[in-house]
Amino acid sequence: MNATFRTDVRATRLTGCTVLVTGGARGQGASHAHRLALEGATVWACDVLDEDGEALVARLEGEGLDVRYRHLDVTSPEAWAAVAAEIETAHGQLDGLVNNAGIIHVTPIEHEPLDAWNALLAVNVTGALLGIQACLSLLRRSGHASVVNVASIFGVIGAPGYAAYCASKGALVALSKVAALELAPDQIRVNTLVPGGVSTPMNENEKEGGVIPDTPLGRRAHVSEVSSAVAFLLSSDASFVTGSELVVDGGYLSR
Repeated sequence: MNATFRTDVRATRLTGCTVLVTGGARGQGASHAHRLALEGATVWACDVLDEDGEALVARLEGEGLDVRYRHLDVTSPEAWAAVAAEIETAHGQLDGLVNNAGIIHVTPIEHEPLDAWNALLAVNVTGALLGIQACLSLLRRSGHASVVNVASIFGVIGAPGYAAYCASKGALVALSKVAALELAPDQIRVNTLVPGGVSTPMNENEKEGGVIPDTPLGRRAHVSEVSSAVAFLLSSDASFVTGSELVVDGGYLSR
């Protein structure tokens, strides 16, 4: 199935806002950084893939966009504190946090190694918790801040071989609900993005497989379609949306 997607959208919904995106060097994170910068935000793209991150900044600065790259291991409280301190010095507040960083491995439960299990949960769940904790004072100063935690359809349903991944994404959905309740008095909205299969530079040339046969729209999402949802949740268009899951899955969960 062929489709055309706009990746040059320039709007003003995030003008004057500062947003941090984890896992921002490539794939979905890089697409989110691009879209949010096109919407007018100053974007801090953070990752451990420094070469990819610097290349992203060079490309987006060439488009006249305000994107900065910083090395960030999301499992490290000290690393989070350092980035938060730099943002405080530069901007005094943070208007959006996109916890997008994530890893995956496929192993049957019977053979799941404890070290691999712990490493995946440390990135996919604990990383989001540490991010919220480190950035909370900056988010409070915004007065209209939004946190987007990127989960997956496999945080809502199961998939054989994906015990650690499903557990991590399910935990992220639950964490988001608790954060939404606790942070609402500070006018901080917290929502979960639930994408299905997504086409990234790593898989866009692969034969359509995986969840595609069970996706009613018959394809993966283009990264720009997921980034549009992130931009919506960060913007004032979603000003009364918190504690929710925004599903972007081509109808997969409706089966």
